[in-house]
Amino acid sequence: MIAPLAQRMRPKALEEVVGQEHLIGKGKILSIILEKGPPIPSLILWGPPGTGKTTIAQIISKVAHSEFIQISAVLSGVKDIRDAIEIAKKNRERHIHTILFIDEIHRFNKSQQDAFLPHMEEGLITLIGATTENPSFEIIPPLLSRAKVLVLKPLSQEALDTILSRALQDAERGLGGLGLTISDQARSLMISHAQGDARSLLNTLEVAANIVLESRPGAAEGGEITVNIVETALQEKSLRYDKSGEEHFNLISAFHKSMRGSDPDATLYWLARMIESGEDPHYILRRMVRFASEDVGNADPSALSIVISALKAYDFLGSPEGELAIAQAAVYLATAPKSNSIYKAFGDALKDAKKYGSLPVPLHIRNAPTRLMRQLGYGKGYKYPHDFKDATVYQDYLPHELRERLYYFPTTRGFERLIKERLDKWRRLKQAKRPKV
Repeated sequence: MIAPLAQRMRPKALEEVVGQEHLIGKGKILSIILEKGPPIPSLILWGPPGTGKTTIAQIISKVAHSEFIQISAVLSGVKDIRDAIEIAKKNRERHIHTILFIDEIHRFNKSQQDAFLPHMEEGLITLIGATTENPSFEIIPPLLSRAKVLVLKPLSQEALDTILSRALQDAERGLGGLGLTISDQARSLMISHAQGDARSLLNTLEVAANIVLESRPGAAEGGEITVNIVETALQEKSLRYDKSGEEHFNLISAFHKSMRGSDPDATLYWLARMIESGEDPHYILRRMVRFASEDVGNADPSALSIVISALKAYDFLGSPEGELAIAQAAVYLATAPKSNSIYKAFGDALKDAKKYGSLPVPLHIRNAPTRLMRQLGYGKGYKYPHDFKDATVYQDYLPHELRERLYYFPTTRGFERLIKERLDKWRRLKQAKRPKV
């Protein structure tokens, strides 16, 4: 059985690895580790898919003359871990060191990750974990403290172009003996769609090559890979996106901060990225509703209504028609005047509510539906604002302990300018009539 192209083209030495020069170049950390020789420290290789994590681990094992055991945290359980440790013990008896490579190590739970610690401590194994998720959140601290974290970067377009050319030219491991060529436009499309992922690139190239060869049975020359053939190979354009992973939070953060920064162009781009990636539009809309209150607030009270209208429009139309309503609302939020005064005011009020506990409601603003309550002074002395000029009159509405407290400080932006003028006037009048204590 012929291995997939991506497997056949896997680099066999560090000098063949492209795109991670910050780790493997002369004088860089991986080169230093390998030049120094055993013992090889345990490593966590953190980076996007298809950037060379498994390849680098295999090369390290080869250079260190160690046995390489690979298990997947997605497919493996406790038994697989025990079996790997038993092999490592037998290897030690033969004076052979073991490198245990755990793919998707973040998928192991805390107790499973704990199981490696004593074997790392005694030097039975060198653990190399590969993860696409932030190790700070997904790897337990004791394991992190015993391993070096190396960050792999998404492959640049130049690196992907090099990998593509190698695969087309290599007659032994690649497609070099098939007489295939590729148009510049098809090359650009394939590289762009790969998004820094060499495995994705080579898988697409292999499918495209098969399409060309199958369309020209018996031909002397393999033919050209065109844009149409690449599009057929891709089948559908989907972005790499893990809804439960870091990329999910990175994109929603970029979207939120672009709106907060009043950049409608960036807002539309990040919105498009999420929609194209298959994000739930309702999740995006929930974040926009929150944004309308947190970052726009009363600077433009219409913002909240517009987002709710977008939600209703999306529910009425569905995708893709309803996505335009989301885009319209997102641009409105991005270009609206900004204020976080409500967010700050409510946060301060929550702090006092927690700090002071159940302070009693002042008697004069308590409800008094019964005679007993009235006899106890409930509602006594309450001043009905509509009976006074401008419907405003001095009286305390906060508990006695907080009677001087102010929470809401509107800005001078948007509609809050009017609110500020109105509130400043009311506060001056009330302050002037407040009895001196």
